[in-house]
Amino acid sequence: MTTLIFGLLIWTLVHYFKRLMPSTRASLDAALGQRPAKGIIASLLLISIVLMVIGYRSSNDINVFSPIAGMGYLNNLLMFIAVLLFGMGSSKGKMRAWFRHPMLMGVIIWSIAHLIIRGDLASVTLFGGMAIWALIQMALVNRAVPDWTRPNAGPMARDIRLFVIAAVVYALIASIHIWLGYNPFLVTNG
Repeated sequence: MTTLIFGLLIWTLVHYFKRLMPSTRASLDAALGQRPAKGIIASLLLISIVLMVIGYRSSNDINVFSPIAGMGYLNNLLMFIAVLLFGMGSSKGKMRAWFRHPMLMGVIIWSIAHLIIRGDLASVTLFGGMAIWALIQMALVNRAVPDWTRPNAGPMARDIRLFVIAAVVYALIASIHIWLGYNPFLVTNG
């Protein structure tokens, strides 16, 4: 659990760095150059992900709550929506104009999708922590940039492309879960 929590802390602090200490972040960019500074930040985020995965996979199975039976199907639907929202953040279609924070909304839905089928302490820590991080990150962005200009809606063809890419990414994520021994299509109750 310590490794998982440490990974979550690194993830959270690195993401909050720009919002909570913008002058320090600007100084880092000025001292190192924007590209090297982004490289350091990206490296720290990659390290945090590795720590979260290692910490999650090596944690003891301490039950916090029992998931409701039959939620695996809802999990799969929510996971597709989460993947779609992640992609929407980079999309140029009509749907991109719907939400200010599609990627952060995707993190929240991804977290909920996992929490409805996993009631162990590591899952509550990881997915609950990521959901809380995303909610706070939204608030920090909204505070730093209160006025949001809705992006221009692009062509519907870009939304269709987004759906196809999301389906492929979803299938890839499901395949990785199956390879790791967690078949999301066989899960009905967590």
